[in-house]
Amino acid sequence: MPIYEYACLDCRKRVSVFFRTISVASDEAARCPICEGSHLRRLVSRVAVMKSEDSRMDALADDPSLLSGLESEDPRALAHFMRRMSDEMGEPLDAEMNEVIGRLESGESPDSIEESMPDMGDEMGGDGFGGGGFGGGFDGGYGGGMDSMLPD
Repeated sequence: MPIYEYACLDCRKRVSVFFRTISVASDEAARCPICEGSHLRRLVSRVAVMKSEDSRMDALADDPSLLSGLESEDPRALAHFMRRMSDEMGEPLDAEMNEVIGRLESGESPDSIEESMPDMGDEMGGDGFGGGGFGGGFDGGYGGGMDSMLPD
């Protein structure tokens, strides 16, 4: 069941067209799902490479700049780490986590963010930023939560 990406020359949108089988997949059969136009130009799609969770975690652990920032207790480094972890795990951040990361990026301390968002720890399955939710135990000024990510 192939899905091809096209540029619709009629409505100027980038669209994905699904075909039930490879045998019916052709540029002539493709129709724009937005405007129903038939003037489509096939695009080269990005290739997705599947990684195991272990290889994604190894990629995080192998980045010395990422980990040294965490050791310096810089809120901006924690924000960078959280974004990178979300990217590596392929899981988007919800609105509340985006707010937290934005506040960390502006230099606000994790403790003050946690105080202003008391329910955050409950939703993450633990106590604040580190209580088993996002990280799991780093006690270097961030209230515990990331030591499992740091190299031995």
